[in-house]
Amino acid sequence: ALHEGHVVSAKELTVLLQPVFTQKPRNLILFLQDRLSIEDFTYLSKSYGNKNPFQNEILQSSPSSLVLPAVDCEATRYLPKFLQESGDWKLTNITNLDVSQLEVNTSKPNLLVVQLQPLLSQLTEFVKLYMFLFIDKIIGRLTMDLQERGIHFSVIYTAVRPSRISRRTDVVWELRRQLMATEEEDRLSYPPLNVTTGSDTCILFYASNFSLKANDSVFIDLTNATFVTQNVDTSSSECSDINTTLSLKYTKPVNGISSLEIRFLMTNKFYGASARNWSTLDSVEIVQDEGKFAKFNVSVISAPAEYSFHCQLVGTSNLYPARLIPSNNEAKNWNVFISSLQIQGFNIENNQFSYASDCTGFFTPGIWMGLVTSIILLWILAYGIHMIMQLTTNSRFDDPKGPALSVPQTE
Repeated sequence: ALHEGHVVSAKELTVLLQPVFTQKPRNLILFLQDRLSIEDFTYLSKSYGNKNPFQNEILQSSPSSLVLPAVDCEATRYLPKFLQESGDWKLTNITNLDVSQLEVNTSKPNLLVVQLQPLLSQLTEFVKLYMFLFIDKIIGRLTMDLQERGIHFSVIYTAVRPSRISRRTDVVWELRRQLMATEEEDRLSYPPLNVTTGSDTCILFYASNFSLKANDSVFIDLTNATFVTQNVDTSSSECSDINTTLSLKYTKPVNGISSLEIRFLMTNKFYGASARNWSTLDSVEIVQDEGKFAKFNVSVISAPAEYSFHCQLVGTSNLYPARLIPSNNEAKNWNVFISSLQIQGFNIENNQFSYASDCTGFFTPGIWMGLVTSIILLWILAYGIHMIMQLTTNSRFDDPKGPALSVPQTE
């Protein structure tokens, strides 16, 4: 029993899961989501009639279960590493969601890590319901397959970071544009990716969602591989005072792609109009299987050289404030989506992002609407005051005891 508001730490989690680690045979399936909170279970399981996720037979027939409403993000990331260090666990990453050809040696402890489809933060509750229904079918299908093969196992369903962040009521009034240096949600997720030269950090890169889509069919989520497990090679990155290249190399990110490299090319130039240096993200390049080359020109991604750059949405869509524009035919086969991008390639101090220049201008559509409305109201008020000031009183008045007042037409 856990009291309300308690967050399970890494040490507490290992104690609670000790029976799973010590039982025989030791076969553990770790279903890993990108975002998940206890509210997803309590809200979505009873809100849409018969369409209720998390109702597969394996969960219903389980002889024992443990529900932890809140677990520290560091504990979730520490769990696979702890299992590997605590025994001779055989780690197997499952990405194609098919275990029919999977060979499980029950004489040794097995840890199967299943990366589930990511849930984007901007999805509606109705769309999330169907996403969870699909995920629920995947969990049921994989576990049923192992059960039919007579393999005994335990299941852990968790996520890298929470999908809902409860903010303190005493700081709600302080809500404003928050960047990574002060954003509470970011501190609870994961640190940025850093590229170092010697002991100095020369590139910082962060995104809450980093995903691609090839040929409108193959979805590639690189968020966990880049920031959580950091299963990415950055050795080809280059740093200098003028040109900086962030190179991200992935090995077999999905089935059908053996290698994938993504390059962010940045420059630092002096501009006489502003009398200062500006850092600019000039282009983004994607190299697939060391042969297919796609290049994108970048718009609106620049900041003073002493600052970092931040933008809520960056990608190939025309609706994003910062766009990646295809510059060759191969680039037209790719869709890029980056959420909450923050990047800095020059003048990094104390291994932290500097003050961020945001892609959203100071005058947002809401501010413009307020200004235009205020101007219209002020014009109406000024016109009304002007009309009132034009009113005049009569210079002569009728005397009831005297003759009638005659006013000539000329007056």
